[in-house]
Amino acid sequence: MLRALVDAGHDIGIVITRADKRRGRGEAPGPSPVKSAALALGLPVSEHVADATTAGAELGVVVAFGRIIKADVLEQLSLVNVHFSLLPRWRGAAPVERAILAGDTVTGVCLMAIDEGLDTGPVYRCEQTPIGPEETAAGLRDRLSVLGAEMVVRALAGGVDGLGPAHPQSGDATYAEKIEPEDLKLDWSRPATDLHRMVRVGRAWTTWRGKRLLVLEARIGDTHGAAGTLRGDQVATGDGALRLLTVQPEGRKAVPAAEWLRGARPGPDETLGS
Repeated sequence: MLRALVDAGHDIGIVITRADKRRGRGEAPGPSPVKSAALALGLPVSEHVADATTAGAELGVVVAFGRIIKADVLEQLSLVNVHFSLLPRWRGAAPVERAILAGDTVTGVCLMAIDEGLDTGPVYRCEQTPIGPEETAAGLRDRLSVLGAEMVVRALAGGVDGLGPAHPQSGDATYAEKIEPEDLKLDWSRPATDLHRMVRVGRAWTTWRGKRLLVLEARIGDTHGAAGTLRGDQVATGDGALRLLTVQPEGRKAVPAAEWLRGARPGPDETLGS
């Protein structure tokens, strides 16, 4: 988004992003991808939202910021938000993940004015796109980022006045709560289609011999049996089966499921999740 606005000729007064943080155990704090891009472009960067009001900007563009912007900032600077859903469906923190978990086949990007509510502001424009049956949250988010950047560049081609009027959101609102680890725990008594969606969100997990096992990639299978039972690389579920493709045992690197199974050598009575 930032690079798209710069490439389109917009003058960026300041970039606001989160403070540097550690990305892994033992690593020194590092910048966010947005900060890295801004510094590479020679743009000023701050982690304080209020600094946006003193940068001489006509408009602020917000993308996946993850923080409520206070009323005093909204009073001083007009802000638009690029939200990854078809509002008012999936307002909130995790619209991409919740759309996949709900089995939505269509989502999109909306450009909206920011008010004091949680993604409740009026909408300037939206574009929709299908969700592929095997599409992951990471892949979908990347596609929506491109769609959103193109939308903003088109909307601002004639300057801030080119935004045109915003219209109130219409329809029933749903809320995309933050995804917690327990939301991604694979309950093998559930249908395979539900579990497949959880895997597509990312970092879905189960347990094996008392330790956590991440299921990073899977497909719908065709075996039968008691929930959690392994039949080769397939796991029986409450309705259908899930074929394991890539897994990551606790404390180890990700490996193809076939490689993990050769080492694990499950017994005939062993089940995942027990």
